[in-house]
Amino acid sequence: MRALRIDKSSPYQQLLGVGGIGTGIFFALEGNHTLGREESRPGQLLDVRDYCKLHIIIHYVARLLGASPSGSPFHVLPIGNIGDDLPGRQLLKEMSDAGIDTRLVHTIPGKPTMYSVCFQYPDGDGGNITTSNSAAGALTEQDLDGVADRQALRGGRTIALAAPEVPLEVRHRLLKLATSAGALRAASFVAAEVVTARDAGMFDLLDLVSLNEGEAAALVGCQFSPGEPGRFVDGCLEFLRTKYPKLGMVVTVGETGAYAFADRACNHCPAPKVKVSSTAGAGDALLGGVIAALAAGIPLLRTGPATDRRADGVLETALDFGVLLASYKCLSPHTIHPDAGLDTLQGFAHDLGLAFSPGIERFFTEAGAG
Repeated sequence: MRALRIDKSSPYQQLLGVGGIGTGIFFALEGNHTLGREESRPGQLLDVRDYCKLHIIIHYVARLLGASPSGSPFHVLPIGNIGDDLPGRQLLKEMSDAGIDTRLVHTIPGKPTMYSVCFQYPDGDGGNITTSNSAAGALTEQDLDGVADRQALRGGRTIALAAPEVPLEVRHRLLKLATSAGALRAASFVAAEVVTARDAGMFDLLDLVSLNEGEAAALVGCQFSPGEPGRFVDGCLEFLRTKYPKLGMVVTVGETGAYAFADRACNHCPAPKVKVSSTAGAGDALLGGVIAALAAGIPLLRTGPATDRRADGVLETALDFGVLLASYKCLSPHTIHPDAGLDTLQGFAHDLGLAFSPGIERFFTEAGAG
């Protein structure tokens, strides 16, 4: 099994993250029209595995970088809570099996593991409702004190990730610690909290943020239109130039693909056409792919005048890598594609008529050979 190479020359050797850890059930709704506020609709309970955002993101990072709980060659260290229950124990096992160090995932008596009721429309789109009284929600700023005391933040070689489904103040605290340590600071938000996070100053503490088009619209104040993307792109560029000139931003736009903005430049990567089983978790997969690529040393954007992916289908940036992973995820009904890895991604790209550039392929290595 191959992975992206991580060694002493790699820019990053650790991902430290806070966010939700949980599971749930999945319903297939009848009818494609959006579920109404007071509507009751039948649906089929599916054999589908659902996971929370932090778990999804770090799973892909761990798999793509050949991580191990010992921290070599790459260390993935989540901070979170689970309940003293069967779902929590199963999640711990799955994370450990993926190479994730779970020492800072604590069991909270009297609180259930976070649980979601997810729903999917016949066309593959969907959403979820997540418990608000879970162990994950009981995470506090004080739970991060040990991170600073043990110097778990390895300065400039750490990526600190603040993901949803835990209190905003906890994520804010992590970003402050990461800033003091000189770590790369990344985050994602849901639409309902974007403005609150901005007003609290969290975006001033970020190097990279990943949003979907609705979340980006709430932040930037400009809606994305597939027929007229230029207005949205210009709005994002102007927003970053005037408000957060050092912030990199990735915006997913559904079947249109994704945009990445950094240093007053923009790249677009179209999403390949695939037979969609479910889009749930695709945005988190994209962020996981981007983080893994950045950790290995793959640039977020291409340099030069071209802003779109190369016409010959060559993938050469972290954005391209993330979009490929997100598209591959959509083949699976689960929010984590159980077969995702570098080997399956390369085969998937080949089937689509795409190929990794030599600049990316030079990072390929046998897992454990870094």
